[in-house]
Amino acid sequence: MVNPTTTGKRTPDGSPERIYLRPMSESESVRDQYSVELNGEIAILTLSRPERLNALTWELMRELHARLDEIRADQSIRLLVVTGAGRGFCSGLDIMRGDPLGGDDSILTVLERQELVANLAIKLRKLPIPVIAAVNGPATGAGFALALAADVRVCSPEAKFSAAFVRIGISACDVGVSYMLPRIVGHGAASEIMLTGNLVDAEWASRIGLVSRVADDPVASALELGEDITRNSPFGVRMTKEVLAMSVDAPSIEAAVEMENRTQVLATRTEDMVEAVTAFKEKREAEFRYR
Repeated sequence: MVNPTTTGKRTPDGSPERIYLRPMSESESVRDQYSVELNGEIAILTLSRPERLNALTWELMRELHARLDEIRADQSIRLLVVTGAGRGFCSGLDIMRGDPLGGDDSILTVLERQELVANLAIKLRKLPIPVIAAVNGPATGAGFALALAADVRVCSPEAKFSAAFVRIGISACDVGVSYMLPRIVGHGAASEIMLTGNLVDAEWASRIGLVSRVADDPVASALELGEDITRNSPFGVRMTKEVLAMSVDAPSIEAAVEMENRTQVLATRTEDMVEAVTAFKEKREAEFRYR
């Protein structure tokens, strides 16, 4: 478990603000590979292997699964920013460390590892809170998938994206990229990116809608955007994320509208909706109670 410590500040619902510290029982190498901090209602998850451009190890991925589970369970966290330390976001699986592809392991062991990394992208994508990827440098392979799993991507001018799997003799269809990328940039652009394995720079990424903002400080930009999002009611934001994700794959506009209709009726029965309307009329910031 992650051990919380209070900062002395309070969240909007009156509960203590917490910073999450990794337990001392973990090995030093794993504890040094990531950090989780709180900025008000926003959690910042930073991958911290800058000397390897924040490449993923199997140990790190297991830790990230556990941290995402805890973030999901904490209702005081309303948004997650994912970024990398140093000059990289995440360069994917660390193929320079031992035999990460498991050439000498049983096929079941290799399958379990494949599921470990693939399910990490799914878990990030399925968080009930918005996720912003602040891409500060290369995001390749599984790192590209983690960026795609976010709801919004902002990047620095130095950012690079690549479905690098195809460059090491395997398919570019990995870790959910074949599902997520064409839904973000369209089939044609996704095909070029995945078939070539070429690097996508910030200008190209912005032009095709892979990122919504390019900023010199992507974390600061992500936090600014996060503050705009968290000004809205928790239920309204959560339902917007869920219905939008479902509507992308909806079989018809009628199916999407049916989901919208039910969501709106539910929202009108929340105290936060009444507070939002009252605050709008009184020209003040709403004070949500998560009800």
